[in-house]
Amino acid sequence: MREIVLDTETTGLNPLGGHRIVEIGCIELDNHMVTKNVYQQYINPEREMPDEAFAVHGLGDEFLGGQPLFADIADDFLEFLGEAPLIIHNASFDMGFINAELARIGRDAIPMSRSIDTVAMARQKFPGAQASLDALCRRFQIDNSGRQLHGALLDSELLADVYLELIGGRQPGLGLANA
Repeated sequence: MREIVLDTETTGLNPLGGHRIVEIGCIELDNHMVTKNVYQQYINPEREMPDEAFAVHGLGDEFLGGQPLFADIADDFLEFLGEAPLIIHNASFDMGFINAELARIGRDAIPMSRSIDTVAMARQKFPGAQASLDALCRRFQIDNSGRQLHGALLDSELLADVYLELIGGRQPGLGLANA
């Protein structure tokens, strides 16, 4: 079973307010095992980077100005996703941005039904507890010490580990019988 763990970095919080994607990072899972198949792309947002967003991910205008437009990478991105379920932390946020970008270039939206929201999973499994990616890394003792700034690929790697813990650990359903 193929699944894609996905994260984006953006210029802000509202795709309907003109904010855009600046980075996409994806990790492939095959039967709940991380593969070496990844997708990572920086994107020129065709707008200036607000200071608040720069403080989150450190991606600036000069660097992003030399990156391809979403329209130029859309086919490769969608091909990588295929028809796989999408594992996303706060799925409505990332899916909102992805679908806004797809709409800008006249492409069909990706249905929300394809997404599995790890925030919702965490809140169901741990009611009342913090459900941020950092909090879940602490809960599951996943080392996120290298995460000084947000990055879509790094956050996807961390989320893959969190997701596997949320569904029952690295080898769900594995039981050892007494000899």
